[in-house]
Amino acid sequence: MSIDGAKTGDAAQRERASPGPASAGSEAGKFTQGSTLRHVLVMTAAGAVGLVAVFVVDFLSLLYISWLGKPALTAGVGFATIVLFFATSINIGLMIAVGALVSRALGARDRERARRLAASAMVQTGFVAGLVGLGALPFLEPLLALLGADGEAREAAIRFLMIALPANVFMGLGMALSGVLRAVGDARRSMYVTLSGGLVTAVADPVLILGLGWGVEGAATATALSRLVFLAAGLHGAGHIHGLLARPRLAHVVADIRPMLAIALPAILANVATPVSNAFVASVMARFGDEAMAAVAIVDRLVPLCFGVVFALSGAVGPILGQNWGARRFDRMRRILRDALSLVVVYVGAMGLTLALIGDAVPVLFNVAGTETGRLVAFFCVISGFLWLFNGLLFVANASFNNLGFPLMSTGFNWAKATAGTVPFALAGAHLGGPEGILVGISLGAVVFGLAGILTAFWTIGLLARR
Repeated sequence: MSIDGAKTGDAAQRERASPGPASAGSEAGKFTQGSTLRHVLVMTAAGAVGLVAVFVVDFLSLLYISWLGKPALTAGVGFATIVLFFATSINIGLMIAVGALVSRALGARDRERARRLAASAMVQTGFVAGLVGLGALPFLEPLLALLGADGEAREAAIRFLMIALPANVFMGLGMALSGVLRAVGDARRSMYVTLSGGLVTAVADPVLILGLGWGVEGAATATALSRLVFLAAGLHGAGHIHGLLARPRLAHVVADIRPMLAIALPAILANVATPVSNAFVASVMARFGDEAMAAVAIVDRLVPLCFGVVFALSGAVGPILGQNWGARRFDRMRRILRDALSLVVVYVGAMGLTLALIGDAVPVLFNVAGTETGRLVAFFCVISGFLWLFNGLLFVANASFNNLGFPLMSTGFNWAKATAGTVPFALAGAHLGGPEGILVGISLGAVVFGLAGILTAFWTIGLLARR
């Protein structure tokens, strides 16, 4: 096709996508113009900086606790993190919904609707995040017992959660505002939300845990402070800089519950599948002893640090797709998925090769060289690239489903992978190859659902275009 012909086709698409008089004169969405690859790279890089900063700080926080010389405290914070992960999964689902709704409105050049949706979503998110954080407090004892925590470890986890869980409302609101900033295309300020909270924790952790001797309570206080900063940074960017927060009105909040829940509920269910799957794998691995479980703990620290870019990509692609769907730019939507797919292959390939080359050095860093733990960690480093290539494909596919009106597909794929793609593969792997067999088994399960997910994502774009 000639260049002129391509321009004519693009113009025709924009004309057909015209939202009508209600939005006449509004700004076009930032992501509906320019290089799709550049948008994917910029948004992913910005999101990755903030995410990796948080992952590094979480790692250091646990490290400081371990320096206190009481393994029970370290274990307690580990158990507390599992509980917090469920709350965070709900917050992520709400953030996905906010970003999807606001980006669609901006893509359709309806800025006033975007402001209304953002304001309504803040009220709804604050209510849900507060309910989750405070509602879990009376059930901490049975929850931690279910996870296997007892004695001093359980007491330490309860002390941590009594401070950190109520601050979940600040984290939920901050993440929702980050979703608004991504929807408008402000990658830099979206990054500032998580980065600012991470920097506060990095400074507060050593002061409160080691300097003042607050121990577990110090780590929890630093976590709560960082979440307040999340909220402040998000309000400044989305409200003050972009003016994307209208004054909430009860009638609008109630009317906007349905579109919010239509995306948020499936997204939350999809996110919760991951901790459930991880818990099952850990229970199978625990049959091989404490050293095998120690390897799982180290791998859980390695994965977000090394593959945080893949996590960030799934959040970055959503608003870009959402704006182009709002503008009915189906040609760009296909290109965005191809760009995201290319980024996953290149990044995961490079990181997987790096981990394979330094695999023997990682156990030395964690002081487990020459043990069963070290052997398993080194083995994971060798196969990590293969495993995370297909996990990355599913991440991109889920972002597409959540932002293009197919959120139930995201839920279905995540739970299918967490069950059919994990349970039989992990059990068969354990039977045939022990702990290494488990790691290989869940890698093979990821292949099936990663490929199926990305192929289905391309199919859904074609379905939308035909409609």
